[in-house]
Amino acid sequence: MAAAQGHFSDHSDGDGGAGDTAGTTSNGTEVNPVPPAFRRAVEALRAARLRPEIEIDPTRPPQRLAPYAYALEAAVVEGEEDLADGRLVLLHDPAGHDAWKGTFRLVTLVRAELEPEMAADPLLPEVCWSWLTGALDARGLGYGEASGTVTQAGSHYFGGLAERRPATQIEIRASWTPQEGAAGVPDTGAHLAAWCDLLCQVAGLPPTVADPGAGTTSGAGIVSLPQRRGPQQP
Repeated sequence: MAAAQGHFSDHSDGDGGAGDTAGTTSNGTEVNPVPPAFRRAVEALRAARLRPEIEIDPTRPPQRLAPYAYALEAAVVEGEEDLADGRLVLLHDPAGHDAWKGTFRLVTLVRAELEPEMAADPLLPEVCWSWLTGALDARGLGYGEASGTVTQAGSHYFGGLAERRPATQIEIRASWTPQEGAAGVPDTGAHLAAWCDLLCQVAGLPPTVADPGAGTTSGAGIVSLPQRRGPQQP
């Protein structure tokens, strides 16, 4: 199992560097300390235990979307092949946000290359969106204000690359407001696990029986993209 580690941004320096406080004075006194709710939410992300196919690392979070942000990037890896990749960002505004209808927001990008037979399915965008909401629902997670886009992009090759097969990529961009629990802290670890379920599903991996303690299901009824093994031949 992989563990999510890293640091979070609190806008403490000019380049938006990561740290655990929003800065200190010369005598070590904390200035604008990170809210406890955000700190606990980030700790839950760092402690999450994920499928072994997931490789996950911290990445630089956005600096202008919210007062506090933490970001992870992940890939589904089999052998030496990346089957899918994505980015998950946790945003926090202690004052609340009208559009979020809460103080936390999760923002994601997920990408994968499709097999030709899947790319031809006219219902694929709707199916991919249902995978996101289904992953959250399967873990019994409360959420609201979900929104996003599903985009298909095709590549055709010519000239010296003409022998390559046409390729189609799927891209899911989405955001949702996680339900806040005790002390106003959402179960971010479970939301990360659900997001990784989506990432694995888009990659074509079969579902696994997840940890019952995480409020998960066995994945019954979940349909994944056909699994890709090794580089495609022209």
